[in-house]
Amino acid sequence: MTRIAFLLTQDRGGPVDVTVRLAATLAADGLDVRVFGPVPARGSSTLDGLHEEIAVADKEDFAAAGRARAAIRAWRPDVVHAQDRRAGLVIAGLRFGRGPRPALVQTYHGVPDDVAEPWFRGDRGAAGPSAYTRTVLAADALVARVLDRTVVPAEAMGTFLRRRLRVPAGRLAHIDNCVSPAEPEPPRAPVRHLVFAGLLVERKGILDLLAALALPGVLPPDARLTVVGDGPQRADAERAAQRLAGRVTFLGFRPDVPALLAAADALVLPSTMEQQPLVVAEAMAAGKPVLATATGGVPAMLDVPGAPAFLTPPGDVPALADRLRALFAEPDPGRLGRLLAERARTRYRPEPCARRHLALYDQLTGARRPAHHP
Repeated sequence: MTRIAFLLTQDRGGPVDVTVRLAATLAADGLDVRVFGPVPARGSSTLDGLHEEIAVADKEDFAAAGRARAAIRAWRPDVVHAQDRRAGLVIAGLRFGRGPRPALVQTYHGVPDDVAEPWFRGDRGAAGPSAYTRTVLAADALVARVLDRTVVPAEAMGTFLRRRLRVPAGRLAHIDNCVSPAEPEPPRAPVRHLVFAGLLVERKGILDLLAALALPGVLPPDARLTVVGDGPQRADAERAAQRLAGRVTFLGFRPDVPALLAAADALVLPSTMEQQPLVVAEAMAAGKPVLATATGGVPAMLDVPGAPAFLTPPGDVPALADRLRALFAEPDPGRLGRLLAERARTRYRPEPCARRHLALYDQLTGARRPAHHP
């Protein structure tokens, strides 16, 4: 039986949530799976018996990286799959160790924070990131050449890795992220309860959202915003929200994001850079309209035939305000929610995601399994 090891160095965020769902789904299908890393902040109970706690808190903690590699080697996996940037650096060292060499895979979930959308797209003359970020990206390119495959959830990221980092196309594989199934609950009336869910950091655009909502004529008298998440911009965001007279609620980090999405009317995610954000897929699965910035793989996620696209350029507050007005005025948000839920059902369920990952693992290891097996 194929043994699959996942490595995480974080306890929360999109890569962690994807790993939890993917590992649990593969294990339910009879695969031998183990997750190495911190205890996940969301969904840890689904990993009972599948988790080994390991900490690699800093990329320069070589002793911790060595312990992580030793623990993985001791389990003797056929495949090792890193699910964040630091984990990719750790497992690259397995290529040069003694003993059996498992297939090595990473998922490239996102670029560093100061990579702007124009440079990411390859626009001529676009301002590039800092020298430090260029060094990080050079290391990413090296790791991608050492490992057997790099999974990209969005085609836009695959294009970036090929064009900017010169990663050979044969070392890339496109597999969509997965989210837990949900019973769609499309809004039955005009959108009035918005939710933002994400880290409160500059690239997530929370200050842009609050600035847009504060512009005249944007926020209807009976509308409100719930902010789910925490981070270094929280204090600034709470100050900015004072202009909205108590109509913004800050919940901090919450493990029950799907339930909070179900209770809202629509998701707003005004990030300056994304790949294939899980919260967008979760909102789609819940049947909620999504207003987001046209960055990374987000436009492809929301490109549903017959559905209006609530997309806005990243960092453009007036354009964001205009789209917010349109969302509040949308006469049939429930129809949009139903269309998005159907898209999520076909693209982001855990079972197809697990099948595609398993097919990749089998390709790399030469494993053969019955045709009926996922």
